[in-house]
Amino acid sequence: MFDRDYEWSELSRFVSYPGAEATLGVVSGRRRQGKTFLLDAVCQATGGFYFAATEATEAESLHQFGTALARYLGEPAPRRFPGWDEAVRVLMSLTRSAPLPVVLDEFPYLSKASPQLPSLIQRALGPQGQREGGPVRLLLCGSAMSFMGGLLAGTAPLRGRASLELVVPTLDYRLAREFWEIEDPRLAFLVNAVVGGTPAYRREFTLGDVPADRDDFGPWVVRNVLNPGRPLFREARFLLAEEPELRDTALYHGVLSAIAGGNHARGGIASYLGRKSTDLGHALTVLEDVGMIARDPDVFHGKRAAYRITEPVLAFYHAIMRPEWTDLERPGYGAAVWERSLSRFRSKVLGPHFEHLARTWARWHAASDTLGGLRVRVGSGTIPDPERRTGHELDVVVFGRDDDGRERVLAIGEAKSGDVMGQAHLDRLERVRRLLARREGGVADGVRLLLFGGAGFMPALTEAAAAREDLELIGLDRLYEGD
Repeated sequence: MFDRDYEWSELSRFVSYPGAEATLGVVSGRRRQGKTFLLDAVCQATGGFYFAATEATEAESLHQFGTALARYLGEPAPRRFPGWDEAVRVLMSLTRSAPLPVVLDEFPYLSKASPQLPSLIQRALGPQGQREGGPVRLLLCGSAMSFMGGLLAGTAPLRGRASLELVVPTLDYRLAREFWEIEDPRLAFLVNAVVGGTPAYRREFTLGDVPADRDDFGPWVVRNVLNPGRPLFREARFLLAEEPELRDTALYHGVLSAIAGGNHARGGIASYLGRKSTDLGHALTVLEDVGMIARDPDVFHGKRAAYRITEPVLAFYHAIMRPEWTDLERPGYGAAVWERSLSRFRSKVLGPHFEHLARTWARWHAASDTLGGLRVRVGSGTIPDPERRTGHELDVVVFGRDDDGRERVLAIGEAKSGDVMGQAHLDRLERVRRLLARREGGVADGVRLLLFGGAGFMPALTEAAAAREDLELIGLDRLYEGD
């Protein structure tokens, strides 16, 4: 098990709770994150009952459940249940003394075929059900994020019933580097931009194939991602197909392609698709609910926002693979597609991903001394420049609080994944700082300047940073290892 200490400790606390009553826990997270591995390990360690549902009718699901239960109890013939009412009653009576973990994995499949199931579980957790049952530690697990998010929300039957609500996240970029066992930060960044921090992509999907060095990165992409014989080739399509909320997959693929192509505002996405902006509200909301995109508000203009794809595999597919799908489906054409897609990969995949990692570093890894104070939030935004009749985009804006509790800007930053940063980048950032001070009515020198360079920095800029306290240079080494 790699870096799931927090999740394991929470599961252990839940299943070892000594109370005599039944308790409910909900475990969710995107597919391929290791939820099943964790829950199966809990059952293996404690002698609990684990049932993985499939997409089936109610009758078939009950038959599968009865077969699994009989096998767990050591009975020679499958249990037969006329409905989930009786099945839940038996499930909650599997123990009368010691706490017993019971896992229903892929719970959205069961609820899709039997919508009454959450209500039946609610009743089993009520006063009468508690008298009839035992100290079962029931864990409901699923990857359909919108469904799992609504399981305990609003007026849902199980609202207020759970003692555990655990989300298993993807590994962040630093942990992903450790998991992939890549020493070179640049190579780790390149791999992360393609596959992100999903654990299954490291072993099951690539059979442990890791790029040997930077020169092997392109061939590695061709071998594992652009190869129609490997599972990563169609993974992005499957991710959409597996989400029950995404019914019009053509529309959702179109929205993701628009964002991957550099259209981050709602109007730009609508223009790309040839639709009205008002027609996209539902599609954007659904993609946001299932965790495939994020809406990042402009920190200086509350009504503006930029959409980004949260899963690198999806971004890579829609930026690089989908436009070339006809050629890619023919074995042996991956290398040619990769060669002609390198420029697009650098601008549409590496650039946005590096900016996101810069904000992640500022939010979670940078020291307070680096930022000039305690951060409260990190985002991006655009500062207008009336004199030049333009606007300056800031990839990183770090906010803290002053002594009166009001938010103030601690630091601003620019991130470039492929450019060697020099004096021109610093001059631009200093101008933005002056504009910001004029806008906020403050002193410009109080705001730190952060330059994130994926390809390094010119010697003169490095010398200037060594002599200044208000300027920080963050290369890939520092992004991965420093604060």
